[in-house]
Amino acid sequence: GTAEMRPLLLGLLLLGASGQRVARAQIPGADSDNGTGCVLSASSEFPEGFFTPQERKDGGIVIYFLIILYMFLAVSIVCDDYFLPSLEIISQSLGLSQDVAGATFMAAGSSAPELVTAFLGVFVTKGDIGISTILGSAIYNLLGISAACGLLSSMVSRLSCWPLFRDCLAYTISVAAVLAMISDNRIYWYESASLLLVYGCYILVLCFDIKINQYIMRKFSPCCTCFTKAMEENAEQQPLVGWREDSGPLIRQQSRTDSGIFQDELDYSQLSTSLHGLDEISEDHPSVFSVPEADLKRILWVLSLPLITVFYVTIPDCRRQFWRNWFMVTFLISAAWISAITYVLVWMVTIAGETLGIPESIMGLTLLAAGTSVPDTVASVLVARKGNGDMAMSNIVGSNVFDMLCLGIPWFIRTAFISTSGPIEVNSSGLTYTAVSLICSVVFIFLAVHLNGWKIDKKLGAISLVLYLVFTVLSILYELGIIGNNPTRVCG
Repeated sequence: GTAEMRPLLLGLLLLGASGQRVARAQIPGADSDNGTGCVLSASSEFPEGFFTPQERKDGGIVIYFLIILYMFLAVSIVCDDYFLPSLEIISQSLGLSQDVAGATFMAAGSSAPELVTAFLGVFVTKGDIGISTILGSAIYNLLGISAACGLLSSMVSRLSCWPLFRDCLAYTISVAAVLAMISDNRIYWYESASLLLVYGCYILVLCFDIKINQYIMRKFSPCCTCFTKAMEENAEQQPLVGWREDSGPLIRQQSRTDSGIFQDELDYSQLSTSLHGLDEISEDHPSVFSVPEADLKRILWVLSLPLITVFYVTIPDCRRQFWRNWFMVTFLISAAWISAITYVLVWMVTIAGETLGIPESIMGLTLLAAGTSVPDTVASVLVARKGNGDMAMSNIVGSNVFDMLCLGIPWFIRTAFISTSGPIEVNSSGLTYTAVSLICSVVFIFLAVHLNGWKIDKKLGAISLVLYLVFTVLSILYELGIIGNNPTRVCG
């Protein structure tokens, strides 16, 4: 039923995409050396549009909005037909539980736009990489996407205690590390290296996830009811049979009770691709060109036919038997497509916002946010609709941990190899507010899930949405200098 929910998704994304400061809106200009802290005009980072400002005001802006909607459609097609199926096969091949897959591959793929943005900041625009971008986006990722998953998912998804605790803890540590680094407005090579080290430790924890999970469950089950419940569930469910011995050295004998992907007591080789409801892997997937039955789906299918054709030609469809072993190629090309679509999306939204005369600081927090968080939102909602709650939540928090790495990599390359003479100068005004907001939102999401009985449903979605709107309003007031002492103006 993906096609049915696409119009709904598009509407919600347009409305709910605020809260993320895209780097281009927040790169301090040359004036930042003098301490005036202005931001460059967002459109200065993009090519000229195809209409003059007057033509846009005379109705050309409608074309921009149509392109924006079409880009939303493009992201949902890439995610649904290529990105998520490749992720499914990666999980099966590596024997990952769904939350680990969500926190690693899914987070890396759907956060590709942030990584591209960060590299552009270091090597192309030579400006600040937009710390506020990546830190500011976190609140949207945590609360906005949780709201979307709860409200747009017809199915109630159960959540496991450990994955959410693990990801929230990793995220809190990485935020603290970034804030400690940029508190003096300078970043040295060893500081950026320590950020990579934090991420390395996180990946290491994910590698030994099941052992650590069982140890913590044994230690904390007397004092934490959700751990006790999880232990009882684990005892009830027969352990999963792992890889067949002849298929290689990696033998995985057990898995947590996952709420989706690896629930059947079967060999991995026979697991159905649960996100797409295939009964057997040997059965070939229907062609992307098969016409849907329902009228609305048919109209959407005709409109998206150029997109379907381009993706069909450029990305191997790993759901089909012939391309099945090309799943890593599918994953990488679909992540590249997601980045390209996101670039066009942010470009169009920037010009539309300027035409409508929306102040630069508010656009960074609202309209521009649509861009880089669309893939995360679409991917999380699609997996939550299939009942894979752990994967959706691990993607939401795991994307944020990955975003911290997005800051670390370009900083490290620049300080260690390019400008080795001294540290990078960054503008860290307003970080106290950001830090408090981030820590509040992490604590909130954990408490909300706990009080909601460890499930994603409409109630959790509604609470997340309300809280997210409160954070956004406070952020906008802060950006405008109405609360706090943060005068921001556009350079020139």
